Amino acid sequence: MPKSLNLSESLEDYLEVILELQENKTVARSKDIAERLDIKRGSVTGMLKKLEKNGLINYEPYGFVTLTPEGKKIAKEIEKRHLFFKTFFLDILKLDEETAEKTACQMEHAMDQKTFSKFKTFIENASK
Repeated sequence: MPKSLNLSESLEDYLEVILELQENKTVARSKDIAERLDIKRGSVTGMLKKLEKNGLINYEPYGFVTLTPEGKKIAKEIEKRHLFFKTFFLDILKLDEETAEKTACQMEHAMDQKTFSKFKTFIENASK
């Protein structure tokens, strides 16, 4: 993630949801984002404007929302961390699906990229 961007957990969640919607439905709409994040539709607009201001999405009110190349790069990195943590919690710690999902979501935001890389390398080496 670029050092100049210090995204909140909420903004990262938006990027992750937009990526998921784009991959599954081709486009994201604010209605779908609100539904997926279980928030009111009016709350989505402000966050989308912040993401657009940071150059991470293309957004027009009442239109589709798409990730910019930089937004997609960040969203893919968040998704990668999430999947790694979820797999770790399921396969190595043998947590149940719900706990693994919830904890992975928390960890994907809490750990910076450098620490994540070291953690991932450690786990991969320990698993051999």
